[in-house]
Amino acid sequence: MSRAATLRTAILWGAFLSVHVLTAVVGWVYPSQPMGDVVLVYEPWATSALAGGAVVGVTEPWVYPQVALLPMLAAKAMSLPLIGALGASGAYLIAWAVLVTVLDAVAFGVLVARTPSSPRRLAAWFWTAAILLLGPIALYRIDAVTVPLAVIGGLWLTRRPAAAAALLTIGAWIKIWPGALVLAAVVAARHRMRMLVTAAAVTAGIIGTLLLLGAGTELFGFLTEQTGRGLQIEAVAATPFLWMAVMGAARIEYSTEILTFQIAAPGADAVGAALTPVMVVVVATIAVLGVSRSMRGASASRLFPPLALSLVVALIVVNKVGSPQFQTWLIAPALLWMVWDRTRAAAPAVLVLTLCALTCLVYPLNYDALLRADALAVVVLTARNALLIVLLVVGIRALVRVPVLRTTDPRE
Repeated sequence: MSRAATLRTAILWGAFLSVHVLTAVVGWVYPSQPMGDVVLVYEPWATSALAGGAVVGVTEPWVYPQVALLPMLAAKAMSLPLIGALGASGAYLIAWAVLVTVLDAVAFGVLVARTPSSPRRLAAWFWTAAILLLGPIALYRIDAVTVPLAVIGGLWLTRRPAAAAALLTIGAWIKIWPGALVLAAVVAARHRMRMLVTAAAVTAGIIGTLLLLGAGTELFGFLTEQTGRGLQIEAVAATPFLWMAVMGAARIEYSTEILTFQIAAPGADAVGAALTPVMVVVVATIAVLGVSRSMRGASASRLFPPLALSLVVALIVVNKVGSPQFQTWLIAPALLWMVWDRTRAAAPAVLVLTLCALTCLVYPLNYDALLRADALAVVVLTARNALLIVLLVVGIRALVRVPVLRTTDPRE
């Protein structure tokens, strides 16, 4: 490696790690407790499980897939030597930030390696900028653990398809969204059967382990627990109801069961109930588009990026939950698009970075104003949600325009 290349890689690493430190620190400074989930729910869940008490997802219902408990337990174990000096909460927060940073660093190492190509360097800078713009929720949420798994899995799809499928499947058992990358890979990549078998084997292993632990009645609780949720205020579909709240025709209420703010207004429950089946239809339609392009000879390098991004964005746009950490889901598919097909990745990447910045403006910087239905805060959130729809359209448009080698016209 030349001295210039070594210097460029060192600068990349320095920027990436510095942004992690800065983002971790501002979590202690920003308003609205952006680290709240980590100490208010993750740490108690981990403590209970380690102390022989209730185990979420096993002995009681849980909103997350059960493997999500493992990083929470790991952070708790890492925090034990620090408790005497920092207290349980402070130690756990630091341990969590260190855990996510280490996982990100491993994935970053896979991305940049020793001599990163120009597309990989650009992707590395994109990831660094996305974390900086998104702020503390890029680190202090369980979603942050899935991002490096998705990045590594995506980078390994062509050369290590079985390992890639295993990582992405594990990610889906932490937070469901990496399953969209599994679906995109199975549709677009050559080694689809190997990936399908691997994903099935990993899933069977996880389910078998959970059954042995006694999770029979709660095995798929992370799916059934979502059915009773209302329409969260940050969801795309909640935008018209937020404007009703600005005008005094709707209310923002806190759900003590789900620990989130929801819309209370005529029609809100009906919209929330309709979104899940609509999501299934939208995701299935995008998948069918991908299958159609694949069957007609589209290359994986052109097909996988827009298909993966479109599927992930659909999970956000057509969702009754609109948590700010959902924007972390966009980082991996946009990054992979830059690596696989840099020429066409510019617009999606810019949109994702803009979404990260707008999301940080909403939460945590102006969340109190949003809860008061302040018009300016609602304007910012409206812009963010509109941009999500734009990103979905951009992804689907790119998917439809993927070139194919065969035509379906029987005359040709």
